[in-house]
Amino acid sequence: MDTLEGHLTDFKLRPTACRIEVLKAFEGVGFALSQGDIELKLQAAFDRVTIYRTLKTFLSQGLIHKVLDDQGGAKYALCKDLCHQGEHVHQHDHVHFKCNACGQTICLEQVIIPKIQLPDKFLKQESNLLIQGICQDCNLA
Repeated sequence: MDTLEGHLTDFKLRPTACRIEVLKAFEGVGFALSQGDIELKLQAAFDRVTIYRTLKTFLSQGLIHKVLDDQGGAKYALCKDLCHQGEHVHQHDHVHFKCNACGQTICLEQVIIPKIQLPDKFLKQESNLLIQGICQDCNLA
């Protein structure tokens, strides 16, 4: 990513202050973040609704993807190059791993969810697979 502003422009998004700060919150972390995590990182610089709308916009533009969470809340992860296959195809059918020790949810982009044959007239919109266990960092501790 050359600049945060340039990255937002690549996704046809205006680089507003909130969008830049939310993108910064994702940058450098190797795990999914909840809206609450982002609010804590931004230390009340923006209200909840603005952050929610920013996440919703990022989601619709393919900058982030939603991650399944066993607690019922939503988490989001920054999409990598592997998520974008062609100009308009956004693919994130990879496995997510949640560590039972530290609570972090990590995208395992190289582990693809197998193709499932659905019954006739069923149309898949997305797939989610969450594996729970102990991550490599916690396993070494």
